[in-house]
Amino acid sequence: MKNYIRTLVLAISVTLFLCCTTNKEVDLIVYNANIYTVDSSFSRAQAFAIKNGIFIDIGSSEEIMQKYTAKEHIDAQGRAIYPGLYDAHAHFFMLAELLEQVDLGGAQSIAEVVERLKAYQKAYPDKKWLVGGGWDQNLWDGKSFPSKDSLDKYFPETPVFLSRVDYHAAWVNSKALEAARISSAQTVEGGLIVSDTLGVPTGILLDNAMQLVSQYIPAAEERSLLLSLRRAQDSLLSVGLTSIVDAGLTLEQLEYLKKFYQQDSLKIRDYAMIAGNPGSIDKYIRDGFYESDRLTIRSVKLMADGALGSRGACLLDHYHDAATRGFLLHSPEEFDRVIERLALTDFQVNTHAIGDSANRLILDAYGRHLKDGKNRRWRIEHAQVVSPTDFAKFSRFHILPSVQPTHATSDMYWVEDRLGPQRVKGAYAYKELLKQYGKLALGSDFPVEHFNPLYGFHAAVARVDKTGFPKGGFQIENAISREDALRGMTIWAAFSCFQEKKRGSIERGKDADFVIMEKDIMTAPAEELRDIKTWRTVIGGETVFSR
Repeated sequence: MKNYIRTLVLAISVTLFLCCTTNKEVDLIVYNANIYTVDSSFSRAQAFAIKNGIFIDIGSSEEIMQKYTAKEHIDAQGRAIYPGLYDAHAHFFMLAELLEQVDLGGAQSIAEVVERLKAYQKAYPDKKWLVGGGWDQNLWDGKSFPSKDSLDKYFPETPVFLSRVDYHAAWVNSKALEAARISSAQTVEGGLIVSDTLGVPTGILLDNAMQLVSQYIPAAEERSLLLSLRRAQDSLLSVGLTSIVDAGLTLEQLEYLKKFYQQDSLKIRDYAMIAGNPGSIDKYIRDGFYESDRLTIRSVKLMADGALGSRGACLLDHYHDAATRGFLLHSPEEFDRVIERLALTDFQVNTHAIGDSANRLILDAYGRHLKDGKNRRWRIEHAQVVSPTDFAKFSRFHILPSVQPTHATSDMYWVEDRLGPQRVKGAYAYKELLKQYGKLALGSDFPVEHFNPLYGFHAAVARVDKTGFPKGGFQIENAISREDALRGMTIWAAFSCFQEKKRGSIERGKDADFVIMEKDIMTAPAEELRDIKTWRTVIGGETVFSR
């Protein structure tokens, strides 16, 4: 009996020893890294283990290597690792479309625009329309809007539709106007057909007027659209983006996304906003939320006004350089009705508001109708120009600011001309907005701006352009810290989409989305930030980009 007991005790001891010393098998171990977890204490680590697309442990390299065996190992070689970067305001379809169109970004003159159009037409002679985007009259001598005459001279028989860099204005030729049967000035709610003194359209369309012509542009076929989205996705993954907010999609685009994600044809995570308008909200929200592993639809995007660059942003007083205050895209009464209606649903509402008048209108409407603002996480997209008395409303009504730091460094050359020296102080006020709400969701607004999130990180912390201009930074008092900027493009962006428990930081139980950079953005000199390359991008434990 004693021998039996000794044998039993020995067997139990051996079993316990083996249980304690046998490593648990996982799918991936990443070690020898400088990991910024972006958890609540902003802790650091050296390694983590991943199984079934989830972080299951984080710690030192020694700890993780002793506890686990893995099918795959990644030696980060001391490189910095961050949670997968999250662009909180972007336009996936627009970027995909632009990749197939004439890119006019950075064109320094009308002549350069024409030359790019000619080259494109020569390369694609079968195109029925010439479509492009990215022009900015602020880069040209005189800074005036162009006219259709400049296009008619070279493209008399081909319709031309060219979106301004902010996508709130379009430059078209006579053939495009003819396709839309526009021959004279007409009233457009929330838009403008710019006309000369005789009432003849000049070829410039603002905001809602753009749709009068754009509806006639031939739509891409499904296969072509998917290939374009994949091209755009490849660009996003190459700069460390693992999640994006798709800021305003039509029902047709949403159905395409559902189909593509169900087919596992896309990898990047997409929080898609429904493009709403006061006349059609009911049909948009009838089916309720949609959520899969990679695609979420649970918010409505409203458009309050246009953009500063095209003077369509709605201001409390006249533009400093023009006798206009801009305009709303719908009446105040319509906005109030739709916001009241949405407040009775579970949908999140995110409203584009650029001018100080538009921001005040939407903040006040949110405040009137939201009974539990803290839990609803309704957002103002851009919050670009805010009156001094209105900043506190972000705190009072629990409204989350969703901002794009590169807008500040792109607009700084001319924005004082638009707003004047006093009002400009309430523009791009990211530190003040952070102070009010306690969080900022950071995005790029691509393709309005470049999709590289490090351009936004640099603009947020240094407030200068790629050349380091201006010395000392543009309104540097509203720069934010690197830690806050990283939070804004990871955990706070996830929070703004109700996803902070699933992603946005490197913690046990969360989706294994992360990015490895060649250099550490938290310590690199500011002038080097824009040039830091992504070494590897991982979504759900799967490498989707590597250098």
